[in-house]
Amino acid sequence: MKIATAAYPPELLANWQAYADKQTAWVAEAAGQGAELLVFPEYARMELAALDGAGVATDHEAGDHEAGDHEASLRAASRWSEQADRLASKHAQTYGVTILSGSGPVFDQGAARPVNRAWLAGPDGEHRYQDKQVMTRYERDALNVVPGEPLAVFDTPAGRIGILICYDAEFPLLGRALVEQGVEIILVPSCTGAFAGYTRVRIGAMARALESQCIVVQSPTVGAAPWCPVIDENIGAAAVYGPPDLGFPPSGVIAEGVLNKPGWTYADVDLASVSRVRTEGAVFNHAHWPESRIRAGLFSDRGDLP
Repeated sequence: MKIATAAYPPELLANWQAYADKQTAWVAEAAGQGAELLVFPEYARMELAALDGAGVATDHEAGDHEAGDHEASLRAASRWSEQADRLASKHAQTYGVTILSGSGPVFDQGAARPVNRAWLAGPDGEHRYQDKQVMTRYERDALNVVPGEPLAVFDTPAGRIGILICYDAEFPLLGRALVEQGVEIILVPSCTGAFAGYTRVRIGAMARALESQCIVVQSPTVGAAPWCPVIDENIGAAAVYGPPDLGFPPSGVIAEGVLNKPGWTYADVDLASVSRVRTEGAVFNHAHWPESRIRAGLFSDRGDLP
């Protein structure tokens, strides 16, 4: 199976048709390369905020990103979410692929605050979603985005998939909960405004691949978007990771794009390799996880403190 993961540049788009044309071009390119699973990043749908007018997203004063600008951007992007869902479903059907479309803010009916939601569309046209579980300081303090519905597992033509949105990938128990439900591929859409933030998510994604001996796919936003205070700076590289063991690269990096360079990164993967490394690898991280939890609960008083 070929996976395509996007280093996606948010753009100031003039209207809905410009957004639809951009999405179509990206999906058509990846499908044309034979990709069956396409992954877009966290907060990629914030570019929808400008469709209500550039003034909704920001007042264009350099460095003047007031709280009201954040709120207007979140609400504007949320208003377009259902239309964007339908477009992703149409693309998945047309090209016969599974698509994790970019996440974005959603104000559910009657909800005072938005969740950060990613949509998964299959070739049957059905679209389902995963909400972010743990909010960053920025999401809590500046955006007041709240956790949504719990983790879910998705059975797709591309395999059994779980989704950890950006910061969620930095927490081992979330990844392990998915793997214990049979997940073999974890998708990590991300949006980070500093190299340190990108590195944290990258390390988290690689650690999830190591400890559960599975495939993890990271897709970041890249480039400057000064017109939108929510995603004004974006740093990252798209990549696909696996455990550094039998059947996988010794670095654990199956494929990795160039830092901050927009475009698709492709990786050919075989889910049979996940089963094989779990049963024949040099180490059995997946199988030994319960043992590690038991040992973590054992502490001794051996005079470690003076």
